[in-house]
Amino acid sequence: MRQVEDENSADDDAGGIAMLGSGPAAPKKLLVIVHRRETNPGAIGQWLTGNGYRLDIRCPRFGDPLPPTLAGHAGAVVFGGPMSANDPDDYIRAEIDWLAVPLRENKPFFGVCLGAQMLAKHLGAEVSSHPGKIIEVGYYPITPSEAGAALTQWPDQVYQWHQEGFTLPWGARRLASGSQFENQAIQYGEKAFGVQFHPEMTLAMIHRWTTVAAHRLASPGARSRAEHIMAHCVHGEPQRAWLDRFMRIWLGQVAARQG
Repeated sequence: MRQVEDENSADDDAGGIAMLGSGPAAPKKLLVIVHRRETNPGAIGQWLTGNGYRLDIRCPRFGDPLPPTLAGHAGAVVFGGPMSANDPDDYIRAEIDWLAVPLRENKPFFGVCLGAQMLAKHLGAEVSSHPGKIIEVGYYPITPSEAGAALTQWPDQVYQWHQEGFTLPWGARRLASGSQFENQAIQYGEKAFGVQFHPEMTLAMIHRWTTVAAHRLASPGARSRAEHIMAHCVHGEPQRAWLDRFMRIWLGQVAARQG
């Protein structure tokens, strides 16, 4: 499944990732780790390709190797998936252990949902479900911490799709919190970040997820499909604007609070 382009996806606004590589200058390469063949980098992929990055997409679950160094990459993004950071599968443990590479080399690292939980687990935190068996599926409010507000401006609500959360790792800073799952965004060191939510979401992805996994919408705490779509009309653009600011800060294009 390893590729340096977009995945073949049903999402119709994936951003033309397969068009990358044209032009006189070769774009920089960024490692993208996914956990399902149909995973789409969405708005994150659109931002990266639009800013000259070539996506090196790998799926360890299906045998793709992870590089022993990120010397040839500008950074790494680890996306989500239906599995748990607590699962006993060899590829889960190997991927969590591999996070030592970007941390040791001080390379930009961005964990999304499961990717954030893997970062937390690597740092010694606990990953677990809500004690009340509540899940977050849809848009939910978050509140930035003082450290988060100093970094950038945050949206009022963000898109969620998860049933587990994580405790705050020792040495990490909480950047944003939520009412049901406290740790919504964290920073470790200078360049490692994790968010429990899904800033990559597009409207097409919301339609796909709420169709393919419609059974999740009946779980305690989940929003209805109509609420997903209506809320995206209100909160999708502020979330996208946050992503633009964050990505520029994360990859060193601007300083914090200049984004």
